[in-house]
Amino acid sequence: EVGEPFKEEKAVAKYLRFNCPTKSTNMMGHRVDYFIASKAVDCLLDSKWAKAKKGEEALFTTRESVVDYCNRLLKKQFFHRALKVMKMKPDKDTKKEKEKGKAESGKEEEKKSKKESGKDEKTKKEKEKKKDGEKEECKKDETPGTPKKKETKRKFKLEPHEDQVFLDGNEVYVWIYDPVHFKTFAMGLVLVIAVIAATLFPLWPAEMRVGVYYLSVGAGCFVASILLLAVARCILFLIIWLITGGRHHFWFLPNLTADVGFIDSFRPLYTHEYKGPKADLKKEEKSESKKQQKYDSEEKSDSEKKEEDDGKTEVTRNSGTDGSGGERHSDTDSDRREDDRSQHSSGNGNDFEMITKEELEQQTDEGDCEEEEEEDTESRPSHEKS
Repeated sequence: EVGEPFKEEKAVAKYLRFNCPTKSTNMMGHRVDYFIASKAVDCLLDSKWAKAKKGEEALFTTRESVVDYCNRLLKKQFFHRALKVMKMKPDKDTKKEKEKGKAESGKEEEKKSKKESGKDEKTKKEKEKKKDGEKEECKKDETPGTPKKKETKRKFKLEPHEDQVFLDGNEVYVWIYDPVHFKTFAMGLVLVIAVIAATLFPLWPAEMRVGVYYLSVGAGCFVASILLLAVARCILFLIIWLITGGRHHFWFLPNLTADVGFIDSFRPLYTHEYKGPKADLKKEEKSESKKQQKYDSEEKSDSEKKEEDDGKTEVTRNSGTDGSGGERHSDTDSDRREDDRSQHSSGNGNDFEMITKEELEQQTDEGDCEEEEEEDTESRPSHEKS
């Protein structure tokens, strides 16, 4: 005979119920929650009962100890073992699939016979190209960015197992023990207290009753104002839409009935859209201007590339002619200086030449020599006369 569970067993079962991952499914026409044995063992090994306290030994030390304890819980009907049974398709669907498969196989055989006759005429190169294409397609399919095909999950149902034993593995166990969570208990208690307080409203003090009355009136006015705004904005939109022939779309508080927060439902204050012939022209102009900008940017990039190429060619040419044209630069510099001097003299209107000190001394010496010769010539005839 199985006795009543102890407090410790209830605590362990409650911890396992709320901390072990569970899934829900149908069993014998009822909705049930089930868990897997291996996950339950892992959950209990991470619990406080697997840690030794001062002067006490740990309740769970190995996986085998956890399995033994779970067997005790199973015998005390906290959960029971179940068996997974895969759902089979009906016979009608299988027959239809077989007929379709036979028809498709016959068509494929005919196609294969035709292809074989045509393949004899094709060359080996075409076969190699096809193989390369298939390889590329396989690589594309293997890339991580490509979406994978949806895996079809096989449906199953649970049935009670004959051997009610707890085993560590992928065995399925259905929960019978369903304790009430503390949160649900607290919420239920608050609701009960609120209902009792509402029924005792006539016994409240006068000040509290007046305050609650004004609060209820304010809340009702607020809700009514929001409903009136929602109706008024629709009427305003229809009036403007009819007057303008559907060209102007004006919405006051467009997010009032949208699925947003309380503050965001009042922002923006209004929206306006013009949907007429000019709007279509503006859209076309914007699209054309964007196209032109792209085209201009492409042309600029091409022209910049050409300029860079031309600059590179000029630099290479100049670098190639520097060695041979060094002497020419030196000769042309002196010529340019003389030309500049002549232009400067002609611009001032005075024709003169630049003379160095040596040339001046030579000229003065020559002038003295000429004067002495003149004096000699004058003195010679006087002596001859005498």
